[in-house]
Amino acid sequence: MLMILLAVLGGVLTTLSMVVSSTLGKKIGLIQSTIIHYIGGLIGGGFILIGLGSKIAPSIAEMSNMPFYIFLGGVIGVMVVYTSNVVIPKIPVVYSTLLMFSGQMLCAIIIDAIVMKDFSILKLIGAIIVVLGILYNSRVDAKENKIENQSLKEVENIN
Repeated sequence: MLMILLAVLGGVLTTLSMVVSSTLGKKIGLIQSTIIHYIGGLIGGGFILIGLGSKIAPSIAEMSNMPFYIFLGGVIGVMVVYTSNVVIPKIPVVYSTLLMFSGQMLCAIIIDAIVMKDFSILKLIGAIIVVLGILYNSRVDAKENKIENQSLKEVENIN
């Protein structure tokens, strides 16, 4: 149960992080916001390491036995923050989050199929249903906005 709560908390924090960072990005610039985001993360991570009494980094010998790609998390994270900073001001947060979730599901399905040799058609169908739901809901919203905009124009013409 604790892991489920932590996963939900991680999702909440991810969305909050995206919104805060994109808001800063609108004020100071996308790249600058991404850099500040990661400087804050470095400082926060440092406090956590100190608080937990963890060592800062593995030894060179330990790292030499690890595959290169596992060190790309920071680079990928920067790309996530940057793309969030670009997308969130242009697409409502709920759609941004659902679309990013759809991308995460697709990536997870591919990783499970390739690395774990575990492909689930039900997971793929679920991801497709989520994407179709997003598309349907965005069309409904677009129609509602069009009707609202037409009504506003009619009111403005009366005045």
